[in-house]
Amino acid sequence: MLKKVLFGSAMVALLSGCQPGGYTPTGLGLFTDVSGPITATSVVATKEGRACAETVLGLVNKGDASITAAKKDGGITVVSTVDFHSKGFYPFVGETCTIVTGK
Repeated sequence: MLKKVLFGSAMVALLSGCQPGGYTPTGLGLFTDVSGPITATSVVATKEGRACAETVLGLVNKGDASITAAKKDGGITVVSTVDFHSKGFYPFVGETCTIVTGK
């Protein structure tokens, strides 16, 4: 009985930290592949930059998905839109990218 309780507790602890990416309007699913808006302005976009962060089993999390990193990637100084794209296979791997357009 004790082994079952310990195993169940370990699984809850392990899976509770897993997330297939960051924000998503649909919630957590076994497979996730969702894009959505964060913000927009009236600036006409001519460039695009992307910055991503990844997770593996909720144990190894790395990357810089900041707006600043996406602006730098695209050489953008004036932001038009900021969107996100989250994809993953819960609870194993996930990635969230911030996509910035502007000029």
